[in-house]
Amino acid sequence: MIYPQTAQADVVDEYFGQRVADPYRWLENDIRRDPATYAWVDVQNRLSASYLAGLPGRDVFRERLAVLFDHERLTTPEKRGDRYFFTRNSGLDNQAVLFVREGMNGLDRVVIDPNEWSRDGATALAEWAPSEDASHLAYAIQEGGADWRTIRVLEVDSGMILKDEIKWARFTNIAWVKDGTGFFYSRNPKPEKDVEFSALALGHAVYFHRLGTEQSEDRRVHAPETDLPMIHTMDVTADGRYAVIYSSALTGGNGFAVVDLSNSDWPIRTVVDTFDHTWLLAGNIGAKLFLFTQKGAERGRLVTIDLADSEAVFVELIAERQDRVLKFGALVGSRLIVSYMHNAKTEVERYTVDGTPDGVVELPGVGSAGAFYGRPDDDEAFFIFTSHDAPAAIYHYDVATNSRTAWAKPKVAIDLTNILVKQHFYASKDGTQVPIFVVCRTDVTAPAPTMLTAYGGFGISMVPFYSPAAMAWVEQGGVYAVANIRGGGEYGKAWHDGGRGPKKQNSFDDFIAAAEFLKREGITSPDGLAIHGESNGGLLIGAVVNQRPELFAAAIPVVGVLDMLRFDRFTGGQLWTQEFGRPDDEADFRNLFAYSPLHNIRSGVTYPAILVSTADTDDRVVPAHSFKYVAALQASDLGVRPRLLRVEGRAGHGSGKPTDKAIEEIADMWAFAAYWTGLDVGN
Repeated sequence: MIYPQTAQADVVDEYFGQRVADPYRWLENDIRRDPATYAWVDVQNRLSASYLAGLPGRDVFRERLAVLFDHERLTTPEKRGDRYFFTRNSGLDNQAVLFVREGMNGLDRVVIDPNEWSRDGATALAEWAPSEDASHLAYAIQEGGADWRTIRVLEVDSGMILKDEIKWARFTNIAWVKDGTGFFYSRNPKPEKDVEFSALALGHAVYFHRLGTEQSEDRRVHAPETDLPMIHTMDVTADGRYAVIYSSALTGGNGFAVVDLSNSDWPIRTVVDTFDHTWLLAGNIGAKLFLFTQKGAERGRLVTIDLADSEAVFVELIAERQDRVLKFGALVGSRLIVSYMHNAKTEVERYTVDGTPDGVVELPGVGSAGAFYGRPDDDEAFFIFTSHDAPAAIYHYDVATNSRTAWAKPKVAIDLTNILVKQHFYASKDGTQVPIFVVCRTDVTAPAPTMLTAYGGFGISMVPFYSPAAMAWVEQGGVYAVANIRGGGEYGKAWHDGGRGPKKQNSFDDFIAAAEFLKREGITSPDGLAIHGESNGGLLIGAVVNQRPELFAAAIPVVGVLDMLRFDRFTGGQLWTQEFGRPDDEADFRNLFAYSPLHNIRSGVTYPAILVSTADTDDRVVPAHSFKYVAALQASDLGVRPRLLRVEGRAGHGSGKPTDKAIEEIADMWAFAAYWTGLDVGN
């Protein structure tokens, strides 16, 4: 394959005596404003589009993905009074629609349909929250997949949009005060002109907006000065008495502060001023807060604190369990509903408010249950359940009777009784046992082309969930595998710490060991392993391809962090230094430079086929990571298999992506992987 020539500049940086060339620095320029970068991307897109269009199976994947995506998908309802607010995608809507249901068994009415906002479907409804009396709804608008938000407010009954407009919200939630006069939100300062999509995400703060006023009058509530870049979000307790503030440096934990909203001065009481452990509110009864924490318990425990006391005294209510990880806690009705993760699967237990065990909540099967949404004074709650072979369903839960009923259960166009899900464990390089889920058709008994994926970062767990994309691969006779590697949160804080910072190589070793396991056990065909990962998972794919290229037939890094020496120069990159390390620290630099995908491409070695996918509006992991990486791949002698770039327009890091664009992207990726792994599509 003949690749476009990419201009190289004489750019060299020096890190602690190490000279590092960066010839493609110019590709960091904003594609929307730099003609040269735009032209380069256009040529790359035309090359990849031409290649992908000729792949056998692409049309089959596109058609089947449209069928497999075409099922109802709802979010867990938010109850306010007798009204239930939720979003629903009927199947192939580009964006989910926000509904309100009048009463438990009432009629559903459209509140917001974002599909009417843009012709290409790339303007999305992001965060939203109804006021306590359900009369108003504040909602965030997301343009083209960007992290920036614009918040508007409407009257629920009339649908009238108020004049209130909040700009430059980012990494935010929306939390109303009880009397409905306004809400809390989070934002960054307005960026300078023409750098909106590359400006550093610094100066994050919580504000209060009072209805009917200009944004310039909004009250800044919380913006502490620290040595670390921070994200601050705020929530309000169900009784409206307190606002709680979470402050995170993405270290795997967060600070925790409380505002007594009954005091008009809104004094902030800092309860936890460090960021090394998780602290999350499960609920409150008066001045007593129930908190989930990993402080003193790497697998999690539940404690209480009485705000009536002048000093913070934490009292353990539910102790740490060594065989499982506490993930969520919710005070619903008169019970604490506690969700545990046991070998990457959810189990739910009940406790009285004094910590006495009160049985279990029976789930619909083996899989993943989300947090229970309810209130301390109401026996009604909702939760979502899904698994690799179970589409996401919403369940109504009655605390008083400890019973559940299906509230919304979708039907899908695939016979799930023909899908087999197994969990295996394998030994990583250092002997650590790592779980892996393997999904295939029940009649697939011989080695088959396999798609392996993982994430391995930021304490994020790869829990079982239903994926139309995975089903599209599996129904063609392929195997889909998900490895729960270190860096995630499957086994608590130690599992996360074991795959971050100077121990990041453990994540890569775990993934490589997963690939070896799949081949050793005869699950994967000899040259039939494709790998795929997004964001931090894209970094994972880039790193392991450099380290063990012979293991893989195809690799697909998506919106990946690929330049580990300059990631902190853009948007939220400084927030990731607690996960990866700092390029300006010598020890961290040595570690980052050793695995950075951009800097460790091994010219003269045969590489797998590589399809790099990104988006022009990704202001989380800027597309320059992918641009520079592909330019370096194409300039290297890596064998005959292609190294291509796919850039989606009017799309970002993933959230808000229209359904039709998602289907097109997956069809391209799966056809690419199928061709190079030998998956026989459509037969």
